[in-house]
Amino acid sequence: MTAVRATVRLQFHAGFTLDDAIPLVEYFAGLGISHLYASPLLTARPGSTHGYDTLDYNHVNPELGGREALVRLVARLRAHGMGLIVDIVPNHMAVGGSGNAWWEDVLAWGRASRYAAMFDIDWAPADDSLRGRVLLPFLANPYGDCLEKGELELRYDATDGSFACWHYEHRFPICPDHYADLLAGESVARALARMAPDHPEGRASLHALLERQHYRLAWWRTASDLVNWRRFFDITGLAGLRIEDPHVFDAVHRTVIDLYADGLIDGVRIDHIDGLTAPRAYTTRLHRALCHAAARRPPDVPPGAHLYVEKILAAEETLPADWPVDGTTGYDFLEQANLVLHDQRGADVLDDLWVWGAGGATSFREQEQAARQDVLDGTLAADLARLVHALAHLARRDPSARDFTPAALERVLRRILIQFPVYRIYEDDTVLRTVCQAVRGGLTPAQQPVLDWLERQLGSDAPPGAAGAIACFAHLTAPLAAKAVEDTGFYRYGRLLSRNDVGTHPGQFGGTVAAFHAANSVRRRDWPRAMLATATHDHKRGEDARARLAVLSELAQKWARSVARWSEANAPLRRRIATRSGPCLAPDRADELILYQTLLGAWPAGEGPLEHRITPDFRDRVAAWQVKALREAKRQTSWIDPEPAYEEACAAFLDGLLSLHAENRFPRMLDAFVSQVAPAGALNGLAQTLLRVTSPGVPDLYQGCEFWDFSLVDPDNRRPVDYASRIAAHDAGADVGSLLPHWRDGRVKQALIAAVLRFRAAQPDLFAEGTYQPIRVTGTRRQHLVAFARIMAGTTMLVVAPRLSAALMPDPADLSCPSLLWRGTALDWDEAPALAWRSLLYPGRVLDRVAVLDLAMLAGGAPLDVLVSTS
Repeated sequence: MTAVRATVRLQFHAGFTLDDAIPLVEYFAGLGISHLYASPLLTARPGSTHGYDTLDYNHVNPELGGREALVRLVARLRAHGMGLIVDIVPNHMAVGGSGNAWWEDVLAWGRASRYAAMFDIDWAPADDSLRGRVLLPFLANPYGDCLEKGELELRYDATDGSFACWHYEHRFPICPDHYADLLAGESVARALARMAPDHPEGRASLHALLERQHYRLAWWRTASDLVNWRRFFDITGLAGLRIEDPHVFDAVHRTVIDLYADGLIDGVRIDHIDGLTAPRAYTTRLHRALCHAAARRPPDVPPGAHLYVEKILAAEETLPADWPVDGTTGYDFLEQANLVLHDQRGADVLDDLWVWGAGGATSFREQEQAARQDVLDGTLAADLARLVHALAHLARRDPSARDFTPAALERVLRRILIQFPVYRIYEDDTVLRTVCQAVRGGLTPAQQPVLDWLERQLGSDAPPGAAGAIACFAHLTAPLAAKAVEDTGFYRYGRLLSRNDVGTHPGQFGGTVAAFHAANSVRRRDWPRAMLATATHDHKRGEDARARLAVLSELAQKWARSVARWSEANAPLRRRIATRSGPCLAPDRADELILYQTLLGAWPAGEGPLEHRITPDFRDRVAAWQVKALREAKRQTSWIDPEPAYEEACAAFLDGLLSLHAENRFPRMLDAFVSQVAPAGALNGLAQTLLRVTSPGVPDLYQGCEFWDFSLVDPDNRRPVDYASRIAAHDAGADVGSLLPHWRDGRVKQALIAAVLRFRAAQPDLFAEGTYQPIRVTGTRRQHLVAFARIMAGTTMLVVAPRLSAALMPDPADLSCPSLLWRGTALDWDEAPALAWRSLLYPGRVLDRVAVLDLAMLAGGAPLDVLVSTS
């Protein structure tokens, strides 16, 4: 197997095709990247910017250039000794609209369709009107209104002789068994005229025809309460697949396996592993299929397959050791690196600030539990009802539980779901037992036996027949966690936004160096090929925006005073408005505080005039983020029920904040504050990058993040990348030391990445198999450094990275720190080689053992380095 040393994630779409990536291969190879890591490449909805809305698993997306373009790209990769890992989407397909042949066949033929087993459809739901039918909640208005307004229209397609009802872009096929009655011996034109929606008789005939179909058309708002098929989270346009069925597995993976057999890909990233019914069985089947296909690979292409899973781990959760995969895609490392950059001592002050901002705020755990309740009552109500229906069916067949009514089961089940700390459980019942024990104390005596029964039904020792309910439970806990935590709680809880990102646990404020070392040691032992990510296509804010915001954990008092002044100065910009829930100020304090942090993280720091930095593009980006953040929080407005008055008032507040007229002091006050924290934020960003490219595992570079990444949540983090400037900077060949005086333009970050990854390419065994040795730091600044060594066969690499950087007082000119800071601070490392040490970041810097242990290389410079000693 050709080892994956370092990956670069690219987002492909019609505006950035496979052919567009070909000219970049040489640049990525020069950075030291070993594998391109591509977003999904199979056919998705036309115009998709992400590729997760698959329509056809049998072809490479023609919008990306098709298989021919893939062959061209891979040829260029092979010419540079590189490989390709591709994201695959086995959990769901795009439905609604048109173009999904499998789905539309199911709609046409119902359970008789040869594709009926593809989708996770409940053909016998509690609602009798849906027995044997599929709810299609795609109508823009209630069904009766759509029918009356002529928004439902029967059409004939002469290319294949088919009839379908259309609603804007949505195609609903008519069962071919009904064609004879529909035509009634008449021409197609007369049949269509007879069902034309522009007269009452036509609408009545069309309604009668639709009532005979294997589906029921419905208003989009009914999905939350009635949908009888599994979706991806709460997205009605994405239908869950029964990938646990071997026939479904084969149909979904045939092309991917062929691409591997043909030597065009070298591994896969499995999207949303927790959405699958049986992840361990799935990964085992996929691993075996790829191993079997390896025999068909071209002789000059490496046979080994790399498997990565997208998995969000809870704070104390580990990836199951018996999955035949290389590891996760790196959210867990994002959390570990993020924690070590935060100062726990700032938690209390920022707690108090948030209480002021949110008017008596609760902990994140309480916010999460409230969000879980809201989601269960809202967008996932039908999913909860489906689980209750499955459990009630089991209870009716069990004499000891036949008196447990659906309502009684739901009341206790809600308690379990609200307390659930992980996305889902696998074969281990520890989490379930712990949750049930925590829930027990709040139940009435009559509810205790219900809890006992539920614990037995949902555990690994469940009786025969409970498998369906267990799967249903797993299919609810994962989306519930995602929607309550990432897509609600992260936008409601604003103590410090750098702790609110995919994979993080905002209830924990800061971490220790010892905990970071322990996590690295465990990863080297258990998952040495796992990915290391600090930026992804799903992050809530860019890696360097988080690094800058982390500085607030050290400057909590200063931040609190500044926010209080800004809020007072900006009070005239807030509006008292009337909303559906009553009068309020807009934005409220919580949304105002979250906005200030977002502006701080994304602010274009620099020395040029504000007019050149606070551009219309910047304003538009923040405005788009604001709408998404307000709706995701679901407090004053939401995606389902927008509150225009509140959103408009918040938009006006933002416009007022960013106005550059002379009377508005806020932009200059914020700019001054950013100028004070930006140097420390930059040091944090470089430290985060250095830890990612040197820690055990495989560093992943998200597209464009070799320069500073101050992006906001998607779609902002998927904007086009200016590769011309990055290629020019790389071609210039400057080193970290010479670029530190120009740190604001981001080239220093690129130089750091390239220096380490090129060394990694020259010494792959050191990173893949070398030991990991934490190095103890002693002295007055011991809390401000992370130090460790990687050792292999006579080569020792020492990594020294800063943390809690505000206290290091980095110079805005070149991020250097006062020499006096390091007096008395040293490395306690008796085993350090007594040979010469050369720096990877500062060419020409050669140190002896004494200088290394006394940290002389940090004196008067930026406090980070990678030093190598070879015997």
